[in-house]
Amino acid sequence: MNPTKAFIHGLESSSQGTKGLFFKEKFPDMIIEDFSGPFEKRMDTLNHLLLKKKELILVGSSYGGLMAAVYTFNNATKVRKLILLAPALNLEEFKPYLNKKSNIPVTIFHGRHDDVVPPESVHDIARKVFTDLQHDMVEDDHSLHDTFKDMNWDRLLKL
Repeated sequence: MNPTKAFIHGLESSSQGTKGLFFKEKFPDMIIEDFSGPFEKRMDTLNHLLLKKKELILVGSSYGGLMAAVYTFNNATKVRKLILLAPALNLEEFKPYLNKKSNIPVTIFHGRHDDVVPPESVHDIARKVFTDLQHDMVEDDHSLHDTFKDMNWDRLLKL
């Protein structure tokens, strides 16, 4: 069975942002939706989108990384892999999960020069909650403009 791939954009982005357009072109079968409103509304949209899906590989960017992580904790049997790009795990919405553990494979890419989501605090949080974690600090900013397109997405999006 082929995995279902989904991309979840950041707070001030959309499906038409740099990452969304990249994924639409390179992986046309990927679920790429627009999310808006408060966290609960965004999560309702995500839950509805993925309701009947399984074998999920989720890619979440910034606030979308927060959403992907929360979704994973609430739907552990459906998610097979999590790829987080500068995930906002330091926000209030993630606090209920700080004492939980997930053994789903997680890869995080975070720019050393991120001035939006602090890489060190996210790394500390991720180490506590994800038992199968690969955390890559890259020479980049929050948006990962310099490194995003050169990541090995064919490998990353395989089970």
